[in-house]
Formats: sequence, structure tokens, C-alpha cells
Amino acid sequence: MKHTVLTLQKMKEDGEKITMVTAYDYTTAAIASESGIDTILVGDSLGMTMLGYDDTLAVTMDDMIHHARAVTRGAGDTFVICDMPFMSYQASVYDAVTNAGRIMKESGANAVKIEGGANIYDSIAAIVDASIPVCGHIGMTPQSVNAMGGFKVQGKDIKKAQQLIEDARAFEDAGAFMVTLECVPSRLSEIITRELSIPTIGIGAGAGCDGQVLVYQDMLNMFPGHQAKFVKHFAEVGEEMRKGFKAYISEVKEGVFPSDEHSFKIDDEVIENLELGKIRK
Repeated sequence: MKHTVLTLQKMKEDGEKITMVTAYDYTTAAIASESGIDTILVGDSLGMTMLGYDDTLAVTMDDMIHHARAVTRGAGDTFVICDMPFMSYQASVYDAVTNAGRIMKESGANAVKIEGGANIYDSIAAIVDASIPVCGHIGMTPQSVNAMGGFKVQGKDIKKAQQLIEDARAFEDAGAFMVTLECVPSRLSEIITRELSIPTIGIGAGAGCDGQVLVYQDMLNMFPGHQAKFVKHFAEVGEEMRKGFKAYISEVKEGVFPSDEHSFKIDDEVIENLELGKIRK
């Protein structure tokens, strides 16, 4: 059964946890879908995981649409959400609606995700009014990394905690169907989750959210360098890939691969004729 905003809402109401992972290509989306993942996020994290940037700020609309289009082809019944990249919605309500519409039309995604809160209420509402489902994103919002002074846990004092609650409510009041909480203290996330009638998805926000999301390269230990505290490695895919590459290199260098098993046959007579110089000139 195809997941929709309604089935995801019912999962919250029934107390069933929602699973979400990132994906940026057809193959990964197909594997995630076949595994039973509920939702796929085509995150602007692709700037770092796929394009090698230091952050998400350089990611463009064309980047997002290109990757989201590939994901939707492989996603099957899995619900696909596509991030709206930096400066695709911040400048004006018109830009927000136009770019959200472009993502939906050109990528085939089922929803868009936007970072912010009360400060972009009008844009959220306008996108929803255009019949485009919106997933909010509060807490550590990577597009605001420079304003926040780095990748830091958010909402740790009373003023900032209250602001996060207000931002979450703003998304719900504006018509969003879901809110992502990133790097938010777990007890604060529990309060936000209780306050909202729509699902919350946590990433570094504790177990009290209605669901969880991880970057798939992080959870499979494929991404080199520092790992965030909230990341758990569910498989050592990166190490298995390295083993595979090294084994391939070794067999090619030694002339072991390809063997007859991996080669195509030709009749001996054809070869004999070729060797006798009967090639047409």
C-alpha cells in the first residue's frame, strides 16, 4: 500500500513509529523501499554525501530535482519528501510556492521539506494552499549553520526551547503534515511531540518522537570522517565496499578476473578461420 500523508498521520494516532532514511539515487531508493522503509527523504545533505561540499548551502534546485527524480523512480510505495534548498523559499512567498511547485512537477516527490518555523509561516501556508504537502524542519537547521555558529544542539535554554515549541506549532497551524526535529534535547522533543497532532520525526532528538530519520551513509558507516553522536551504525557497508574494491583490484592485477565463467564464448571454427587469415578486407 502506498504511503500518503493520511497513512502517516494514522501511524502517529496508532502509536506506530515511522521510519525514514535519506536516499539520493534509484538503487538506494529501491533497496530502502523493498526493505519496508515508510518514508524516504531526498535531503539537501546530498551536498555533502554525494557532491562533496562542506555544507548544504551550495545545493541548487536543479541538484535536488535531479536526485529526487531518480529516487521517485525506485521508491515504489514509499512516501518521498524532497528538501527545498537554501534560498529557494527564504526571499519571498512567491519564490517558495514556485519552487515547491517545480519540485513536485519535475521530480515526482510526494512532499517538500522546509527549514524554519514561525518566521516563514506565510510561505508554509501558501505552499499548503497550493495543495503541496509540507514537512517542517526545526532545531538544528543546516541551512542556518552560519547564523547558528556551527552544528549545535538547539533549545537548551528556556527562551530557545519555547521558540522551538512555537516554531513547531507554526508549522502545524500553517498546515504542515509533519515536522522534523534535529539535534533537540530528548525531553523537549517529547513535549513537542505531545503538543502536536501531526507526526514528529527525530534526528538526534531522542526516542520520544513519532519516528526517526538517518542519513543512510551514516547509518551504514559509509561516510568518512567525524560521526555525529546521534548516529548508530546498523551495518558496516563502508568496510564491505573497501574489501570488495580491494579484492577486485587484486584479481584484475593478477589476471584472475575475468575467468571463463565471466567471459563469452565463440565457435572454434570462427577463430580458426580468423587465424588462417580469412578476415574480410
